[in-house]
Amino acid sequence: MFFWQGIQHSASSILVYSFLQSSSDCTFRKELESLWASSPVYLKTCCLSDSDDLDDGELQTDGNQTGRLWNGEPDSGSVVDEEIFRVIGAQLAEMGDRLAGEIQPTVISELVRQLANQNLSREEITRHLSRAVKGLAVTVPLDMEQEKAMVLLAMILAKQVANKVPSLLRRVFNATVSYINHNHRDYVTHLAEQS
Repeated sequence: MFFWQGIQHSASSILVYSFLQSSSDCTFRKELESLWASSPVYLKTCCLSDSDDLDDGELQTDGNQTGRLWNGEPDSGSVVDEEIFRVIGAQLAEMGDRLAGEIQPTVISELVRQLANQNLSREEITRHLSRAVKGLAVTVPLDMEQEKAMVLLAMILAKQVANKVPSLLRRVFNATVSYINHNHRDYVTHLAEQS
């Protein structure tokens, strides 16, 4: 049940992928590479390393300008700047590495148990993640704005679930992207505008 659905989730997908890729102590690198290999070419080309500069913003020979769209449609001519989301994801990964120890193992175990249930719909999985994030927001001391904390906690949970059971990476990745898109899309846009 993998839902890249075109490029609708591109900014959040880039953010979560970059966070996981930049995080330390990951036991799911092989699964992350597999996830990436199964993603559309669009997402592969937008998150290449700095040395792989495929998109210079120039007009292509067919007359179209390269770039990525937010929500799959032009947004007043704006495009998603993938590098910004990669940098934000890497910065959040540094914060996440410092905060990961604050999360009780029982929270992770319960989320793993819920995500392992193959009968759950995408919405139910996302609701479980959302509840876990809200619970952590109350118990984990975070010295940052609320929305940033919620996005960060969701990605930390994704990392820790995948560390515990790497085969759940795809499900927790999708749930995290869905959670961010549903609850914090405007904040992610705000983060990009601040960068």
